[in-house]
Formats: sequence, C-alpha cells, structure tokens
Amino acid sequence: MHRIPKFILRFIHLPPRLLYTVGLGPLIGNLVLLLTTTGRKTGKPRVTPLQYELIDGKIYLGSALGQKADWLRNLLANPQVEVRLKGQRFRGTAEIISDAKPIADYLEVRLRRHPHMMAAMLQSRGLSIPPHRDALEQYASKIILVVITKDEK
Repeated sequence: MHRIPKFILRFIHLPPRLLYTVGLGPLIGNLVLLLTTTGRKTGKPRVTPLQYELIDGKIYLGSALGQKADWLRNLLANPQVEVRLKGQRFRGTAEIISDAKPIADYLEVRLRRHPHMMAAMLQSRGLSIPPHRDALEQYASKIILVVITKDEK
C-alpha cells in the first residue's frame, strides 16, 4: 500500500474542518466527526476528520491503515481525545481493539448502514458481497478499531 503524502491528506481534511469551524458540522455530522488527539512527538493538538459509527452510545472508528495512521499512533501514546460530532464537543477516552471478531462485527454494522460505500470498499479489498464471515474476519485482522467512550464530567 502506498503512503499518501501529508500535503494531500491536509487538503482532503480541509473541507470537513472548515464546515465544522463555521458551524455547519451538523451537515456532515451523520458521517464525519473531528477527532482531536495530542501529537505524540509535539504534544500539540492534531485534528483529523474521520468517518464513524455510533453504536450503543460509543463512537467506533476504523483505521484501515492500521497502526500506520498518525491519529492512531497519537492515541497509542495518549488515549485522551476531544470529539466534535454534529453540534457537540466533548472529551473522551479511546480504547484500541485489534481482535478480528469485534472488528468484523463493526464492519457488518457499517455494511448494513452504508451498503453501497462499504460494498465498494470491501470489493476493492478483494472480498465478495455479501462477504463470508471468515473472509471478513481475515480482512478485519489487518485493521484496527478504536472505541471512544465519552468522559463523565
């Protein structure tokens, strides 16, 4: 897999960040949130727009790049985050999950909720649609799942 240059990622991340900045987060908030992590080297806040799923009051984020994703490496160093979701802003704690079974469960939820987008993504990874559970778990073993629990005040 080729690494995407940082300047391209910054360009791709700009529209969601701008929409949230000007108060239009609710327009994209059903699919994209802003995750603020603490830079593992700099200690500075790092904001990343990410697709998510809200399941049983917790926020689920998949990292298709696994531990190569900067935001995930930041979480490994410090699991405390800030989340901007629709019109809300709150602090939370991230838990990293690498077990294939719960990741496959998450992928099944995403496939039910976003069938066209997820079918295209899974097919691009060589899976049939609908994917067999064994193939889904095999793919899931290559990605990381993050579960964010909102901190109690």
